Amino acid sequence: MPLPFFFKGFVIGISIAAPVGPIGVLCIRRTLSEGRTSGLMTGLGAATADAIYGSIAGFGLTFVSNFLIHQQSWLRLIGGLFLCYLGLKTFWTRPTHQVALTDRKGFIPIFTSTFFLTLTNPMTILSFAAIFAGLGVGSTHGNYVSAAVMVLGVFTGSLLWWYILSRGVSFLGDKFNVVRIHYIHWISGFIILAFGVIALSGWKG
Repeated sequence: MPLPFFFKGFVIGISIAAPVGPIGVLCIRRTLSEGRTSGLMTGLGAATADAIYGSIAGFGLTFVSNFLIHQQSWLRLIGGLFLCYLGLKTFWTRPTHQVALTDRKGFIPIFTSTFFLTLTNPMTILSFAAIFAGLGVGSTHGNYVSAAVMVLGVFTGSLLWWYILSRGVSFLGDKFNVVRIHYIHWISGFIILAFGVIALSGWKG
């Protein structure tokens, strides 16, 4: 029955997305300054990358995961530099009194930035491998239907978390004035920059 695989994937998706990290901070900041849809698009990029990593683990593509693990030093460098860039950009961004309206073209870089950041995080594939093993999932042993259903569960669980986060932050955002949002920009920019520095500190060329 493929249905239990969906629930297992659903749990994995939430477990990967829920811990607060640079993507979570970025989602909160974008929701407050650019609106709930921008926050949700931020999460959609992360959920799509999670689904790709879920496919690697679920379909038993060990050659792909081994390649990514062996290249984690360069992935750490690329992701760390991009986090530093986003942190500095967030720190120096000046909020306005009204939530910025982002057109559809503006949603593309929002999506791709978090998609790229999640893919270049070497800890993501390690987290998927650990959680898959902990839940006793492992490879679906050539059952592509079960693997596809489990990946759908991963994507759904991850996206649901980002929806709840962006929705909740948007609800609370009405209580923030421009001064408070400015402080949030400073704090979130510093946190994202700190994540980037930590990633770069572990790089081995």
